[in-house]
Amino acid sequence: MKRAYTVVIASVVLAALAGGAAWRAQAQSVAEHPPLAALGTPQQCSQYSGLPAGWGKQNNAGMVHVAAGSFTFGTTLGYADERPAGDGKTHVEGFWIDQTEVTNAQFASFVAQTHYVTDAERQGGAVVFHVPTDTELHARPYAWWSWVKGADWRHPTGPDSTLETAQNNHPVTLVTQADALAYAHWLGRDLPTEAEWEYAGKAGHDGAKLEVAPRYANGKPSANYWQGVFPQVNSAEDGNAGLAAVGCYTASDFKLYDMIGNAWEWTRDAYSGVHQYHSNGDTAAVANQATTRKSDTPMVIKGGSFLCSPDYCVRYRASSREAQEADLPASHIGFRTILRG
Repeated sequence: MKRAYTVVIASVVLAALAGGAAWRAQAQSVAEHPPLAALGTPQQCSQYSGLPAGWGKQNNAGMVHVAAGSFTFGTTLGYADERPAGDGKTHVEGFWIDQTEVTNAQFASFVAQTHYVTDAERQGGAVVFHVPTDTELHARPYAWWSWVKGADWRHPTGPDSTLETAQNNHPVTLVTQADALAYAHWLGRDLPTEAEWEYAGKAGHDGAKLEVAPRYANGKPSANYWQGVFPQVNSAEDGNAGLAAVGCYTASDFKLYDMIGNAWEWTRDAYSGVHQYHSNGDTAAVANQATTRKSDTPMVIKGGSFLCSPDYCVRYRASSREAQEADLPASHIGFRTILRG
């Protein structure tokens, strides 16, 4: 069954790549500085269509260039698996990276061009978050996660839900690493390595300020993460009680939005460090409710999500990392792509 499943995935990915070659034939140019969306405030993000300027015409539409440089990979102030490897700096070559998380509108364009079918659609469901009741919390561990039949990127909470037009500017979620790679390859791009992602996420900074819940000078949260008592009380002090449209908060010094919070993001790297057991990322705890998927290699996801809280997850930091099964779609994980060079 595993072999048959692999063959199905391979055939779908090949079809997506073929469709991508045709699409890229219409989008060969790489602009030196492609036009960037006007984002950074709740008003601006609410008006964003989800498709960057130059979409379909420029291979680096919606991307910004990050120059080569060196940085401290990891931190001594976080979890055990975040400790820097060695005493030196890690060098990263320059690359283009999506200014925002890949949106539903962008992913829909990919699906329309390639007829790609996501893993969640083939598996028949995905892991979905909900605020649990007291009864649910006492009945089972990780009660905030459920395997929901019929949930996928188009049906974010189950078969009776639909992706609304107003959500075109939200990050696409309920996608696996294979789904993210298929999209990236369609555009002639890739997923970032963990080092590339963290270098971009730290945006030229270092030190203890990177390891605390991000806030503006006026004290208001500057990213979409959980404020309150997880998993039942979210004060939504940041303005969002769940997943938010991309670009609602001020960009980093690298002109990147939502590197911290909103949705975790897939990387290319397998998780090979010391595994820090952590319940908030342990969506595998409910994966056995799925009957058509098998646990796969744990991969590194970065940046935290709208579910990370000061009293529970504490992973709203560029140095944070979590392990996620490559083939397990979940409602708090999205991605962004890079174009090296």
